[in-house]
Formats: sequence, structure tokens, C-alpha cells
Amino acid sequence: MPEYGVSLSADTIQTLSDYYALLTRWNERLHLVAPCAPEEFATRHVLESLVLLRFLPEATTICDIGSGAGLPIIPCLIARPDLMATLIESSQKKSVFLREALNQIGISNRGTIIAKPFEEVAPPAVTFVTCRALDEFMSKVAMLLKWAPGAVTLLLFGGETLRQKLQTTGAHYTEFLIPYSEKRFLFEVKRDS
Repeated sequence: MPEYGVSLSADTIQTLSDYYALLTRWNERLHLVAPCAPEEFATRHVLESLVLLRFLPEATTICDIGSGAGLPIIPCLIARPDLMATLIESSQKKSVFLREALNQIGISNRGTIIAKPFEEVAPPAVTFVTCRALDEFMSKVAMLLKWAPGAVTLLLFGGETLRQKLQTTGAHYTEFLIPYSEKRFLFEVKRDS
């Protein structure tokens, strides 16, 4: 998996497998992700989430907006025991899943769940903010940029539409093409203050 910049131990792969099994059981009721084969889930969801790790220094703090199924943050927490995260998810039902996932995987001590829209929450003291799938994301990008704490780096997953939105806000960003993708990017947005 060098294309994704990660090397995973057998224990980590097993824990990621356990997470997939749990998500699959909850998916029918909550529609956390589009149904897909385990191989596609591993590539499209887990490995793409783990692309974040190359940007995260050791022992850093992250806020994940619209955590939903726990992507990208739960795979990152599984792969890197030094990370701490705040997961903000507006859906009460999805927040219950996130709590269950963190408990089942044994990482609840490194994840705090806030079951509210990010707009109703004071920004936590973190170094990074990430977002992969947020309802009505394009209409909320500018609000998210204003909401994020000063001197934070935002790591946002998206495509051409997100690029255009970032350009209209005047944000300073660098884009990275996700491996094996033609149109999906990770946008690194630096905030000065």
C-alpha cells in the first residue's frame, strides 16, 4: 500500500476488518456508506482515509466534521494510536454508531463524539480539521472555513466542485490527487490565524 503512504501491521488490518464488519451490520439501518464489496470498501474508504496520515504529525489532535460512518477518522485512529480526535456528527443515530464503533474497536479513550451540527459547536482546540462527507457540503464550505479554529490546517476530501468553492472563498490550498483516482483530491487548506 505504498501508493497510499501507509504500511499496516497484521493487527491493524484485523482491527480495520472488525470495523468493516461492524459498519456492515449497521449499514442496512443507517445507510452509512453505499453498499460495496469488501475490496472496494478497503480501497475507496479505508485506504483513501489513511491518505490523511502523511499530513498528521505525531500526537496530534483532529476534529472530523460529519463523521457519519467514521470515515476518514476511525481508520486513522486505528492505524495511529498517537492520534486524538473529536468527531462531530449531526445525526443522533449515526452518533450512536460512532460510539459503538469506538467502544467495540477499543479506542473510545481517543475519540470524543459530539452529536450536533458543527455550526452549533464551539471549535475544539485541535491542530487539524478534516471532512470527507458532509450533508450539503458545498453550501457549508465557507462556513466551515470561518468556523475552524485559527492556525488550523483543514484536510478536505472532494473534487472539482470543492476546488472551485475554495477558489471563490480565497482560501490558500494545495491539492493532492488520491491514488488511483482521476477526480478525487485531498485539499490541504492552511489557516494563518
